[in-house]
Amino acid sequence: MRSVGSWLDRNLFRLAVASLVVNVLIVVSGGVVRLTGSGLGCPTWPRCTEESFTPHGAYDIHAAIEFGNRLVTFLIAAVAVAMFVAAWRSGRTTIRRLALVLALGVPAQAVLGGITVLTDLNPWTVALHLMVSMAMISVAVVLVQRVREPDGAAVPAVPQSIGWLVRLLFVVGWVVLYLGTVVTGSGPHAGDADAPRNGLDPRAVSQLHVDFVFLLLGLTVAVVLVFRAVDVPPRSRDAANTLLLVLLGQGAIGFVQYFTGLPIVLVTLHLLGAALTAAAMTWLLLGTRQRVAVPEVETVVEDSSLTTTTTHP
Repeated sequence: MRSVGSWLDRNLFRLAVASLVVNVLIVVSGGVVRLTGSGLGCPTWPRCTEESFTPHGAYDIHAAIEFGNRLVTFLIAAVAVAMFVAAWRSGRTTIRRLALVLALGVPAQAVLGGITVLTDLNPWTVALHLMVSMAMISVAVVLVQRVREPDGAAVPAVPQSIGWLVRLLFVVGWVVLYLGTVVTGSGPHAGDADAPRNGLDPRAVSQLHVDFVFLLLGLTVAVVLVFRAVDVPPRSRDAANTLLLVLLGQGAIGFVQYFTGLPIVLVTLHLLGAALTAAAMTWLLLGTRQRVAVPEVETVVEDSSLTTTTTHP
C-alpha cells in the first residue's frame, strides 16, 4: 500500500502549482467581495455574525459572498499544509522554507482580513491585505521554480547590466501594483455602501498609476528586445514575452474599464491581471539566473598491497 508521504513526494511540483493557483484564486474572490459590496456581509470576525460562524436567517447574498471568500482561506490552508508536509519529506531546505512562508501567510492573511472587517474596510488596510496576497503569489512562483531546479549554486543567466534592468522593472512593477490599490481606494468600489474612501482625487491617482504603467511597459519592451539580441536561456525569453502579453492585456482592460464607468466584470478581470502581473514579474526575475547542479563526488577506494621485504641473513 502506498504511503501518503511517498505520494506527496512524487507530487511536489503539482502541489507547488496548486499553491500558486489558490493564492491567485483568493485575490479574485476577495475582489468579487469588494466589487459586489459584500465586504461587510459578515459584519464581524472570526464569526460571520455575533451568534454564528455561518450566515443564516435574514442575511442576504452579500453575507454568502463574504462567507464564501472566507471558505477559500480554508482551501489555501489545506494546500499549504499538504505542500509543507511534502516539502519537509523532500529534505530540501529551500523548499521547506518557502513552503513555511506560504503556510504562515495563511493565518497572517486571515488576521489581516479580520482587521479590515473590524475597521469597516479602511481602504489602507484593504490595500495592505491585497499587497500581502500579491507577495504570496510571488513566493509561490519562486516555490514552483525551485521545485524544478537542482539544489546548486545560482549563477547569472544574463549579462549583469541586463540583470539590473530586470530588477528595476521588478521594483517599478510593484509600485504599479500598489498604486492600483490606491486608485481602487479612491474609487466607487469600497466593498460596502458605508465604507470610507482614502480621500484622494481618483483622476489624479489614476493618472499617476497610468504613468508608472507606461514606464513598466517600456521597461518590459526593452527587456524583450534585449533578450532577442543576446544569448539568454529560452525560459528567460518566455518569461519576458509572457509579462509583455499580460501587461498589454492589463492595459487594454484598464483603459476600457476607466472609460466605461468601472463595470464589475472588467474590474474583476483587471484584478486577475494584477495577480498574473505579480507572477509574471517574479518569473522574469528568476529568469536572470540559473542553478547549476552540484556534481556528485564519487569516492574511489583503491586497495593497496603492502609488500614487506624480508632480508634473510
